[in-house]
Amino acid sequence: MSEMANTKERSGELARIAIAALEEKKATDIRVIDISEVSVLADYFIIANGSSRPQIQALSDEVSEKMEKAGAVLKQVEGYDHAKWILLDFGDVIVHIFNQEDRLLYDLERIWRDGKQIDPDHL
Repeated sequence: MSEMANTKERSGELARIAIAALEEKKATDIRVIDISEVSVLADYFIIANGSSRPQIQALSDEVSEKMEKAGAVLKQVEGYDHAKWILLDFGDVIVHIFNQEDRLLYDLERIWRDGKQIDPDHL
């Protein structure tokens, strides 16, 4: 298997771990966008909602903990203190956790419509 295929397989594995962590803490409207064909930023964007500041932070904490246990390196965190939109950058997997209002405002699904939306259950 080529190195590129191994990298994509590994990022898929990490995306599944992040999704499971989000589901465990009751995130809603989880979406996965495969951006590997349209951007060098990452392979996957994962987008989810939390219902309150404490829940959004708990979602972020759970994803960070599970991903780091799996060997992923958290390169950057943005927005944790305000918890309206937290961005967790794990390199090939970037997780966005929003409150409902900011998710509608920023509409990442529209911005990244050239990517391929994937059913989180079939990643």
